[in-house]
Amino acid sequence: MANDLKSRYNKLADEERRPYLDRAELAAKLTIPSLIPDESHNKDTAFDSPWQSIGARGTNNLSSKFLLALFPPGNQFFRMKVDEVELEKMDQGTRGDIEKGLAAYERVLSADIENAMARSSTFQAFKHLIVAGNALLFNLPNGGMRMYPLSRFTIKRDTEGNTYEIITKDMTVWGALAPDVAELLVNSGLADGRGENEDLELYTGVTRGAKEWKVWQEIEGIPIPDSVGTYPLDATPWIPLRMVAIDGESYGRSYVEEIYGDLNTADALTQAITEGAAASAIVKFLVDPNGSTDVDDLVEADNGGFVEGREQDISVLQVNKFADLRVASEHLSSITSRLQFAFLMNSSVQRDAERVTAEEVRFMAQELEDALGGIYSILAQELQLPLVTYRMAKLQKTRKLPPLPKSIQPEIITGLEALGRSHEHARLRAFVGDIGQTFGPEAAAEYVVVDEYAKRSGAAMNIEPTGLVRTSQEVTDNRNARAQAEAQIQAQAAAQAQTGE
Repeated sequence: MANDLKSRYNKLADEERRPYLDRAELAAKLTIPSLIPDESHNKDTAFDSPWQSIGARGTNNLSSKFLLALFPPGNQFFRMKVDEVELEKMDQGTRGDIEKGLAAYERVLSADIENAMARSSTFQAFKHLIVAGNALLFNLPNGGMRMYPLSRFTIKRDTEGNTYEIITKDMTVWGALAPDVAELLVNSGLADGRGENEDLELYTGVTRGAKEWKVWQEIEGIPIPDSVGTYPLDATPWIPLRMVAIDGESYGRSYVEEIYGDLNTADALTQAITEGAAASAIVKFLVDPNGSTDVDDLVEADNGGFVEGREQDISVLQVNKFADLRVASEHLSSITSRLQFAFLMNSSVQRDAERVTAEEVRFMAQELEDALGGIYSILAQELQLPLVTYRMAKLQKTRKLPPLPKSIQPEIITGLEALGRSHEHARLRAFVGDIGQTFGPEAAAEYVVVDEYAKRSGAAMNIEPTGLVRTSQEVTDNRNARAQAEAQIQAQAAAQAQTGE
């Protein structure tokens, strides 16, 4: 049907997406205006900058934390996990071989994801999630990613939050079309009067069926026959993201929306203080028209010179708003501190005091990271896991990786899982430290098994201690070897002493 995707896109955009996009534009005006511009913008648009910069700095800072926490450079953010029931059936030798094979499998898959994932697009998506609450990532066929802002796609979800329809809108030009598509448009009569650089609207529809995803495209209302394709239900290149999931809503809410009141107040107070300070900085003199002081003589007099006149004839115009500006400045400082906590900025971690211990800073930083637990859980399920399953399915299709049994599934080990391991490590340290404080360092050294502590601590920090930390048996063997060597040296020295006598 002509204009089917276009009409469907416009319908969803007007009826469902509009409130979310309006809120996103308001949030962008207080953070990074160019993220969500209005529909009339173009390359010549000059965006109005907000009066404060904490919104932009906070958005970039929080986006960087998301990127580093969910996709740490040089580290895997997932692992292939064997079902516990199947794991119990294996003997120790078989388990070792399987774990070794899965480790190699993970390395190949991790390298492919790292090469295919454009961190710049992912970082941009995180900024849109924070400000607009929604973003759409598309895995390009030849590698890399493309990010769609909220203004370029519509989405429908079922009552459980699962995506079942996506429509994207792209702009292309006649000269960039494939020859067969250009010929299709020519035969449809759409080429008349169009230049090579004239914009064309390209719509892509993605719908979920009972067994697979269906994808097709239309350009200027004309279906493109070769664009029809299908993807497995658990391996689609389209990854729709949302920051705060609301039950029954197809779109997510933004992080900025939750702290919009503080941001808006900070912006208004900054404007008021800036304008008040500018007015206070103006220096203008008032002259009594009935005074005896000659203004020209006063202007022409040298520095330190003498002029006939009275001091009362000359006065300085002052705003006298110091007390009011001070109240506004103190309130702004309080709001800025709250916003720094909300955006996990480093300056919010250390309290204002002369002596702040490293443990206090670590604890406060941990508290701030814990506040993102809910967001981590959403992104793990809606970003990390779909990315792994899609790249794995693609490598299996090209036979670069063998298929795996259903008992082996990918598991995300960063984000919320990393927070859990961090807490486990903190509790482990606190437990061992409590033994030392209660019974003394000697008791801790005697009762705590060092190699077991190293294993658990390494697991909590995602570090393999094997080959790095000696076992108790290795320590005992080294001690015995040193004792034997010292005894042998002492025996040789005694023998030489007796020979000398």
